[in-house]
Amino acid sequence: MNFEHIFNELEIEADPFALCELQGRCDLGLGRQSIATLHYILGGRGEIIFRGHPPIEVNRGTLVLVPALQTHILRSFGDNQRPLPDCHPAELDLVHYLHTADDNLPKNKLLAVCSQVNVGLRGISNLIDLVREPIVEHVEPISPMADSLDQLLQELSAPKLGSRAMIEVLLKQCMILLLRNRLASRDKRFDWMAALIDEKLWVALRLMLEAPGKPHSVESLAEAAGMSRSTFAKRFFTAYGKGPMELLRNLRMLRAASLLTDSDLPVKRIAELVGFQSRSAFTRKFENIVGTSPGKYRSQARRK
Repeated sequence: MNFEHIFNELEIEADPFALCELQGRCDLGLGRQSIATLHYILGGRGEIIFRGHPPIEVNRGTLVLVPALQTHILRSFGDNQRPLPDCHPAELDLVHYLHTADDNLPKNKLLAVCSQVNVGLRGISNLIDLVREPIVEHVEPISPMADSLDQLLQELSAPKLGSRAMIEVLLKQCMILLLRNRLASRDKRFDWMAALIDEKLWVALRLMLEAPGKPHSVESLAEAAGMSRSTFAKRFFTAYGKGPMELLRNLRMLRAASLLTDSDLPVKRIAELVGFQSRSAFTRKFENIVGTSPGKYRSQARRK
């Protein structure tokens, strides 16, 4: 497999889309989502604040992909205090802003279209979980990506027959353009993609992505990849930047967060499904990685 095959076989889903309006100087806390989040700024100025990362300044044309379980805050740089941001389905008001120049937007308003995003490859739906840092692209007004995003916003503002399929095609095009730009510029934050084009490492990656709850070990993954334990561990770290067991722990917590959000399964059962023998061991690891208990995470996700 090479990068060309990755681009050919990318799959992307995004749902639901919301139009977020932050008026004045205020924050929109977005917490820890169990799936990656995409933000595209339509107008105004502000920043996205992450735990453990420097803030990212945003303005019209900024596209930000935030990995799952990464707490972040969308902040508006307005002049007056308006503490209550508003988010609602994008199509309700989006059409009003599509043909509005930035100069004509209210000066105290930050506008963003936001969505949860899942990127897949070769039938694996959670490939985006391999992304470790926020991806930021400042989209130039006259560029192929700007054209694709404008078409996507048109489909969102006035849905019609085939709009969902069209949105997925346009999102895939945007993702390919983003990855192409980063690979061409040799962005070190994208070194992890080397693990995708190594056929032997892909075998091990696929096992972890498909079934993180199975009793994988460095030995079993090395055997599946057709390598010795030491060769596999070294090659995996060189390609991905982390050891296989560290990645597996993160994938298990992402799977657990998804189950806590989308199912009514007891915490003990979720612990078993993601590879833990006891609820207490699972809770300790979840709190260590996610920052809160499974029960509290579930209640917060349900409220949102």
